[in-house]
Amino acid sequence: MASNLLIILSDEHSPGVMGCAGHPDVATPHLDALAASGTRFSNAVCASPICVPARAALATGRAVHEAGYWDNVDAYDGAVPSWHHVLRERGHEVVSIGKLHYRGAEGEDYGFSASLLPMHIHGGRGEVKMLLRNPPAFLGDGANMLASAKAGESDYNRYDDRICETAIDWLKRKAASPPPDKPWVLMVSLVAPHFPLTVPAPFFDLYAGRALRLPKAYRFGIDEKAHPFVRQYARATGYNVHFRDEADVRRALAGYYGLVSFLDAKVGRLMAALHEFGLKDGTRVMYLSDHGDNVGARGLWGKSTMYAESAGIPLILAGAGIQAGRVEETPVGQIDVYDTVLDAVGVPAEASTASARSRSLLRDLPGDRVVLSEYHTVGSRAGVFMLRDAHAKYVHYCDHPPQLFDLDEDPDELDDIAARSPGRVRAWRDRLAEFCDPDEVDRRAKARQAELIGKFGGAEAIRAGAGIGGHTPVSA
Repeated sequence: MASNLLIILSDEHSPGVMGCAGHPDVATPHLDALAASGTRFSNAVCASPICVPARAALATGRAVHEAGYWDNVDAYDGAVPSWHHVLRERGHEVVSIGKLHYRGAEGEDYGFSASLLPMHIHGGRGEVKMLLRNPPAFLGDGANMLASAKAGESDYNRYDDRICETAIDWLKRKAASPPPDKPWVLMVSLVAPHFPLTVPAPFFDLYAGRALRLPKAYRFGIDEKAHPFVRQYARATGYNVHFRDEADVRRALAGYYGLVSFLDAKVGRLMAALHEFGLKDGTRVMYLSDHGDNVGARGLWGKSTMYAESAGIPLILAGAGIQAGRVEETPVGQIDVYDTVLDAVGVPAEASTASARSRSLLRDLPGDRVVLSEYHTVGSRAGVFMLRDAHAKYVHYCDHPPQLFDLDEDPDELDDIAARSPGRVRAWRDRLAEFCDPDEVDRRAKARQAELIGKFGGAEAIRAGAGIGGHTPVSA
């Protein structure tokens, strides 16, 4: 059954930080209600645990190594077909409101009928220092993240307010217009809960001063016994070295949890608008994020690792033909969104230009499914690839020993059994070869990054530049 589709996309929402996912402290009544009315995919993963490659994969339905958008500088330019292109070409109205994080160059066509309030990478180039991986460029000491954790109002909060109100106005106009010949798709892309960890007082005060439980396996500073990539990432970002005591940790949690509740309130307003304007029965809803956030687990903040907090994403589908109150544990990937969107609005599967591994989430999924995430940018000196099925997770590093977690025995991913399980590691390495040759992909990513380094004046000029900081500024 074809219907309209409202996609609500957030930024950096760790999948476990929702009441419906069992979080003991965070309040997300509207996301919980959406999950109760539909299906929550509890083992969804992003295509890459950083914004720009994940958003390119979301658009194209292709893994990072298939689409070729590697990092936060090499942004989607519309050259690879997206589900937006397919829908528009078939007569569907497909509109985006809010953050896209594409290249944003004049004349580029991303396939939307209209794009309102877009945020793209800054200046069409983003933070070019991220291209320098070996040795990495200095991106700042990470102090700003903790310093931002407070009650107040950031540019991002105000931007999300504008996005939400613009989306509500769009829905109101759509409801007052004659019914379209074909279902529409509206993608509302918010920035919360991406740092800075500043959020209006009603949301920050929900958590400030409370005895919030500390993150899983939290430790101060850099864990010198952690996997070498994890240590490398922790040093590159420097976030955790600024936390002095448990009060600092809880203040950062109050900021992040407050942003999640702020986001949840926006979801509530959008759902209320569907109901108020008579659009609810004819509209399916998809909620997801571009990637997660470590939120202090193991002493890590930000994204960029393959732990579930970072590489996992929340994903909820609700509406006609979707089972209510269901939790689907089969692993799914961000690239599945492409075929799901086409299926939701009634476009035949043969119109898809997505990866052959993309699957509509409106259909039955194979129980033995394996999904991929990969990473080729800041904090890594060589490619990182993650595979997971319903029972295990394998992380392949082109320059470090692998990791392997038995998710049946160790769902929190605290016991790396790779060194004790050489046979299982070999079997997983063989499965990775069915997806790609990791060394070849690593070479290809670095060749493209070398090309961009040359385009932007060379490594020394990039190192000497001021940079843009840890998050994309909001355009005036």
